[in-house]
Formats: sequence, C-alpha cells, structure tokens
Amino acid sequence: MATSGMARCSPSGGCLAATLLVFALWQTAPAALEHGGDPHYDAAGFFDIHVCNWPDRALFFMPLFSSERYDDIRSVEVFQPTGEKLTDLDLDRYRIIRRKGKPDKHAFIMQVDVPPGAVSGWYTARIRLQNGDMFKAKDYVILQEMQQVTGQAPADGEELDNIPDRLTWSPVPGANYYQVFIRDLWDNERLILSSSLLDKPEIVLPPGTLHRGGLYSWVVHARDTNEHVLLGDFNHGSLNTPMEFSIGD
Repeated sequence: MATSGMARCSPSGGCLAATLLVFALWQTAPAALEHGGDPHYDAAGFFDIHVCNWPDRALFFMPLFSSERYDDIRSVEVFQPTGEKLTDLDLDRYRIIRRKGKPDKHAFIMQVDVPPGAVSGWYTARIRLQNGDMFKAKDYVILQEMQQVTGQAPADGEELDNIPDRLTWSPVPGANYYQVFIRDLWDNERLILSSSLLDKPEIVLPPGTLHRGGLYSWVVHARDTNEHVLLGDFNHGSLNTPMEFSIGD
C-alpha cells in the first residue's frame, strides 16, 4: 500500500517539500548495472542516508532504499558503522517513482533520530529478497549538522509594495546547493514553485510566479553535495522554518 505524508509537515508544507526533493532525485537515479563499483547500488536497488536538520525536531537520519524489484524484497535493515542496527525500513510505506520508458520504482524511507553515540562512517543496508538472496549497499556518512537558512529577503511577515523578481538568503556554511519551494497561501497552500538545484543563495523568479495581493510562504532546502561517489545524493542538509510574505494590491 502506497502512503503519503510520511513526515508530519508544517502548515506551509516545509518538510513535505524537502521530502519531495529527495524523491525527485531518486526518480532520475540510474540502475545498479550503470554504476559498477558504486557502493550505494547493489543488484536490488539504491541506498542512501542523509543527516537532516529540520525545524522543531532533533537532528535525524533519513535512510532510503529505492528499487524496481520491490515485489521481490522481504526486508531492508540499516546498520550503523558499529554494527548496531539503526532501523528496519517499513516496506508498507513508499512512494511510487514513475520513469518514462523504464520500470516503476518504489522508494522506501524512514526518519530516525540520530541515536546517542552515533559516529561517522559506512552505514549499511542489508536487503533480503523473498527467495532468500541477500545483498548489501553502503553509504558513507559524515555526522555533521548543516545550519538552516537565515537572512531571507523578503523577511517573515514582510509586505512588499511590488512583485519581487528574486528571493535571496544568506549563504549557509558548507552548502553548495539549494532548492526553493514556494506555496500560495490564498490557494489552499498550493505548491507553485519547486526550483531546480541552485548553486547561489538566490532564485530569479519566472515571470508570473507571484501576483499582486498574494500571500506566500517559502522554504529553502540547503545541502552539501549532489550525487557524490562517496556520500551518495548528499550527506547532510537542512530546511528552514517556512517564511511568509505578502504583496500589496
């Protein structure tokens, strides 16, 4: 059974936006055979784990495993570098990844608070299939907290006289990429913009994104890397508390 809303999201959709970002990355992840020697891939699928700093909660891991062989999978266990089990992925909770010209994938994900004594190193997924076959995939984790974005312009609660052509924020130490999500609060908090990865702390808004008389919220997901051979999709990231602004009539 596919489920949605795997995290409890803020009214402005901040954590959902970051989760959708991760899913978007999975959708374009190549098959294991196209990544010979990449430890994140095995014959069953792709494993990655991120260190996440989101609003109003403790630092947590987000382990994930995506596979087009989802019907064959019996279990996915995730282990810390010490050999201690971190979690079992819930195979009843997944997103369906539809890929043009390729088989669908199921993406399984958990959110697990970083346990006391957690260390940097190789985190391992052990995947067992229904026929008893077992595979392992690994991701190297540097246990580090990325700061949340600050210095947003427009600021929270600001009313603008004119429609802005861009949104900006202060650079986050260690962040090389950002993604911006904007919601229209007058239109049932509809997501109206999900940016591509940005390598500067600003986004130039496409014409027509915002309108006079509008009320909007926006969040920024910051991350260190992109598709790193050692660290996977990325190692650590952050999401700021949603900021709201309005535009005068």
